Amino acid sequence: MAAKRNDNDLMKDLFTATLSALVDRVKSGEATAADLNVARQMLKDNGIGSAPSVSPDMIRLSEVLPFTTDEEAA
Repeated sequence: MAAKRNDNDLMKDLFTATLSALVDRVKSGEATAADLNVARQMLKDNGIGSAPSVSPDMIRLSEVLPFTTDEEAA
C-alpha cells in the first residue's frame, strides 16, 4: 500500500505544475491574456519583483513574461 501524501506535498506539486504550464505557454507564444494575468498574480503573490530570488521555476516565469520595465518603456 502506498503512503498517503500530505496536503503540503500535494499543494507543492500543484504549484510546481501550474508554474511549469505557465512557463511553457508563455515561451511557446500561446499564452492568453488570462494566462499572463495568472502568471502576474502568482509572481506578485510570491513577492517577485525586479530581483527574483525564489524558486527556479518562479524566476524562469518572471524571465519569459513579455513585459517591459518602466525604464525600457521610456
